[in-house]
Formats: sequence, structure tokens, C-alpha cells
Amino acid sequence: MRLQSSAFAHGEEIPRKYTCDGANVSPPLSWSGAPANTKSFVLLCDDPDAPAGVWRHWAVYDLSHDAAGLPEGAGRPGPQRGFSQGINDFDGSGYGGPCPPPRHGAHRYRFRLMALSTASLPVARKEPSCLEVERAANEALLEETALVGVYRR
Repeated sequence: MRLQSSAFAHGEEIPRKYTCDGANVSPPLSWSGAPANTKSFVLLCDDPDAPAGVWRHWAVYDLSHDAAGLPEGAGRPGPQRGFSQGINDFDGSGYGGPCPPPRHGAHRYRFRLMALSTASLPVARKEPSCLEVERAANEALLEETALVGVYRR
């Protein structure tokens, strides 16, 4: 399975537009090569280099098995057509772009795509946290891939 963005390549800097210093919109993402028995996808974005531990920026779940990507700006707050979003560590729904502490060095931002064996993620709340989405997705995981970008302030 492969995850990519037309905005940045794996290991490269995430353009300012997709960060808290820019328009703070989610980047365009596309994927291919999912297992044939995929029933849905989960997409996560996190920062494993945050000072207090992993900081969760975005969780998208219940993406259709035939989805092949998300357009730029798909992570706007609130309900979306075709998928649901978890509550990020900024305490909001939708995408919260990279926003590392100033002078803290480059942080890695992992966009993780998970192919699942279930069509609907069994989450306990209507608006689950990104961590709750991740934990539920791990229970039905078929395959996972990642696209990593970096950003510094």
C-alpha cells in the first residue's frame, strides 16, 4: 500500500500552507495498493517529536473502501461528507496543522493510512478523540503505510 501527497515527498519539508503558520489546511493525499479485502480506511496525522509525547493532529475514519485520496482542505472542522473526524489534541474536530514549538528543531509529521477489515469503526462516542480512533482501528488493521513530512519553526 502506498500513501503520497502532491504537496511534499516522503521525508521532505511540509509547505507552510499546511501548517499553523500558513492557511492550516490539510494537504492533498492519495493512496493505492490496498488489500483486496479492505472495508474502510483510517487516516491519522501525528507528531512523535512533540515535547510531551505524541501529539495527534488529525483522525479521519469510516473512509469508504473505494476511496483513493482526500483533496486539499478536506480536514476542515465539522461534519464531512463521506467520512468522520476525531477530536485532535488541539481540542477541535478536523485537521490541525504542524505547529512545533519555536526553536525546537525539525519535527516529523506522520500521515498514517490504515486499511481495515470493518466498514464502520466501532468507537464509543459520537466525536471520539484521535487516540480512540487509532485504538479502534488497530483492532481491525489489515495493513498500514505512512508518509512522513518535516516542519520546524
